[in-house]
Amino acid sequence: MKKLSLLLVLLFVTGIYVFAQKNQVKINESQVKWTGTKIGGSHKGEIKIEHGFLSLKSDQIIGGEIVMDMNSITVTDIEDQGYNQKLVGHLKSDDFFGVEKFSNSKFVISKATEFADGKAKVTGQLTIKGKTESLSFDVFKDGNSYTAQIKVDRSKFDVRYGSNSFFDNLGDKVIGDIFTLDISLII
Repeated sequence: MKKLSLLLVLLFVTGIYVFAQKNQVKINESQVKWTGTKIGGSHKGEIKIEHGFLSLKSDQIIGGEIVMDMNSITVTDIEDQGYNQKLVGHLKSDDFFGVEKFSNSKFVISKATEFADGKAKVTGQLTIKGKTESLSFDVFKDGNSYTAQIKVDRSKFDVRYGSNSFFDNLGDKVIGDIFTLDISLII
C-alpha cells in the first residue's frame, strides 16, 4: 500500500512539472515604466526588472514573480541633469521608496483567469517598502509578450511625501496617491 501511495504522489508531482512551464522573463527586453501625478503635471520614468518568471500551464498564468530593482529608478521627462538627479535622489530617499533599506519591490502572482481574446485577470501580492497589498489587474498577451497597466495607491505602502492622505494644508504641493506602472514582460 505504501508503494502505491508513493507512486501516486510521484505521478502527481511529475504531472504538475510536465504541464506547468516556468518561463524566465527576458530582463533586457522587458520594461517597467512609471507615471506619478501632481497638481499641474506629472513625471515619468523607468525601473529595471532584476529578475522574474511566469509559470504557464495550458496557456494560463498559474504563478510568477517579478522583482524590480528600486536603485535603478530613473526620471525620463526632465532634461536638465541637475534637476533630474535631484528628483531621482528624492525618489530613492525615505520620503518615497527608501531604496537604501528596501532595494527591491516585487509582485508575486497568486492566481489568474484563463486568457480570453488575449486578456486575463491576474491577482497577486505587491510589496513596496516592506508592505504587501493584494492587487488585481488585466494582463494582455500577444505571443511571448505580456503587458499590463497597474494603478498603485502609494499611501498603502507608506510612501507619504506630499500625500494629502497624511498631511493637511499642502495646497498646490500635493502629489497624487495613485501612480501607474506600465509593464511589458517578454518571456
